[in-house]
Amino acid sequence: MFNSILGGSLTLINFTICILTAFVLGLVVALVHAKTNRTNKNFTGTLVVLPALVSIVILLVNGNLGTAVAVGGAFSLIRFRSIPGNSKEILSVFFAMAIGLAVGTGYIAYSIIFTLVASLVILILNALKFGESKNRILKICIPEDLDYTEVFNDIFKEYLNNYELTTAKTINMGSMFELTYLIDTKSNINEKEFIDKLRVKNGNLKISLTHELIGEVL
Repeated sequence: MFNSILGGSLTLINFTICILTAFVLGLVVALVHAKTNRTNKNFTGTLVVLPALVSIVILLVNGNLGTAVAVGGAFSLIRFRSIPGNSKEILSVFFAMAIGLAVGTGYIAYSIIFTLVASLVILILNALKFGESKNRILKICIPEDLDYTEVFNDIFKEYLNNYELTTAKTINMGSMFELTYLIDTKSNINEKEFIDKLRVKNGNLKISLTHELIGEVL
């Protein structure tokens, strides 16, 4: 049951079993990704097909070292034709590729067990919000003549538990500063009221408030 079904040779039946298994497990990966992440149909469709693509390459290489080196070189080019994604998307891609490798070597039972266990772990971690940060990124543009060191302190003390200035840089040919803060907001604050008070201080220039991007691939 846990041995490779290929048995040293590739037959039409074994080939069909591997490819169909890869498609089914790819569908599982796509469903788990869609359940735990914001995504689009192009990416989820890719996750369905990717294990089958990887497995068919492994099946056709079938121990041929020269072909394997050529295929490895071809796959390395994909990185330069791909748009960088976030860490969750990269995880799903590697998940799908690992399944493709397992199926391509004929270990169907192992690939099914790995898919089910890994999917369960991902769903549990997502449900528990494991490692989720409460920090947020606040970016504020101010005029160059405004002293940013303490100008927002009174507002921050009213609305935030903690805050830290992480970056201060000039923009617009030095006519403005862009300040980046890592903040932890108090519970149940009025975000619009918070931003409106900041706007009074910075002359109604650009302000953005987003979730922390630690762990994302930019």
